Amino acid sequence: MMNQDQFTFIIDIVAILVIAYMGIVAAVYVTLFLIAGPKIRKEQGLEREETIEETAVNQDTFPVSVLVPAYNEEVGIVNTANSMLKLNYPTHEIIIIDDGSKDETASRMIRSFGMERITLATRHHFQTQPVFEGYRSKEFPNLFLLRKENGGKADALNAGINFSKYPYFAAIDGDSLLDKDALLKTMKPIIDSNGQVTVTGGTVRIANGSEIRESEVRKIGLPKKPMVLLQIIEYFRAFLIGRLGLSHMNMLLIISGAFGIFEKSRVIKAGGYNTATVGEDMELVVRIHRSLKDEKSKQRIEYIQDPVCWTEAPSTYASLRAQRRRWQRGLAETLWIHKAMLFNPKYKGVGLFSLPYYLFVELLSAVFELIGILIILLGILFSFVSIEWAILMTIVTVAYGSLLSSLAVLLEEWTYHKYPDIKSILILYFFALTETFWYRPLLVWWRCEGLWMFLTRRKRMWGNMQRQGLGEVENRS
Repeated sequence: MMNQDQFTFIIDIVAILVIAYMGIVAAVYVTLFLIAGPKIRKEQGLEREETIEETAVNQDTFPVSVLVPAYNEEVGIVNTANSMLKLNYPTHEIIIIDDGSKDETASRMIRSFGMERITLATRHHFQTQPVFEGYRSKEFPNLFLLRKENGGKADALNAGINFSKYPYFAAIDGDSLLDKDALLKTMKPIIDSNGQVTVTGGTVRIANGSEIRESEVRKIGLPKKPMVLLQIIEYFRAFLIGRLGLSHMNMLLIISGAFGIFEKSRVIKAGGYNTATVGEDMELVVRIHRSLKDEKSKQRIEYIQDPVCWTEAPSTYASLRAQRRRWQRGLAETLWIHKAMLFNPKYKGVGLFSLPYYLFVELLSAVFELIGILIILLGILFSFVSIEWAILMTIVTVAYGSLLSSLAVLLEEWTYHKYPDIKSILILYFFALTETFWYRPLLVWWRCEGLWMFLTRRKRMWGNMQRQGLGEVENRS
């Protein structure tokens, strides 16, 4: 039987491993930041309005189908549709796909936009749940509504692709608003590259706390709830540090399900969205990377940091927990589906760096962090860890989480200056420094729950969030 000295020795070894792991992960984040640095500096000096005006009048601008899957989105779907109608883009159609909603999602669309029944003429690229009704707005001829039996978000997007008529499509969440130039900015790399860019993704920001009028974010503000403030900082870290660095090396594996643009023929060739995973957005991007490498194609997938999609963040602990469990499960499912690509030199940077990064940094970090937290708490309570080790673990944990978040806030202010006053920046800095002490442990636990759900093969579902609705009331927290 193990004695006290042996047990303490094992705990010390585990603590060293956790500290080493966190140090390596922090170094990876800093490396990605340094890789993204030149692009961030370039962004600072860019005359955005001039480039957008050029794209808007470009005769080679490709028409785009905007697909909006919706399930029980009665609170915000009209505002989302209005936001899409205001897009500054030469030729686009908007297709709302009601995936068997049990609320008034469809009826509110029909009433608000004077929609009337049309004869469905869909292509059959993918097998989906039956689409039983189609509508078109009399006032806005480019606005359509499809009603179908429930099949999940991936199935709804596949149905939208079947119905769409343009060579590119944008996938937008049903609770989101787009800046009016977002589509132009996100399509610009595709247009300028003459087909060498096949997929692009834009930045997603949290709209809670901002002033929204007529389906537009008029004034950016901060929410009152600390848990929503921390989500803003999380998004800064994910988009400005992680995705920008990976995109620069053509190793980006996630295009946010809230806002991405795809070459339709490439998606059809890849087989469309996978209905057997809750991480359909990442899984599709990994599959596209796989097909590009198999074909030895030089096409790229890029993240564009300026275009903005505004989304409503979870504002209750229950809805945030459900979201993070779903994200973690989706990540695990994608890595499992494409495990043959891991460490496979055939897939170059995607196989040798990107997929290992998502496995060891994004997926397993929750397990390592949970072990670190337990060592600190239980070690102090039961005295099997020295106070020196506990202090060192605490310092490393704070540096790993909070200081990286503070760097993300700094990058946001340095690059975009979105927040109108210094008070907002100071508030974000303060909460970034508190993250490790209350918010991050919650996320770690929920992410571990998501991993457990994957391992135990729990039933998949859309997942629903208690929404207040963007634009329904201003300055939501």
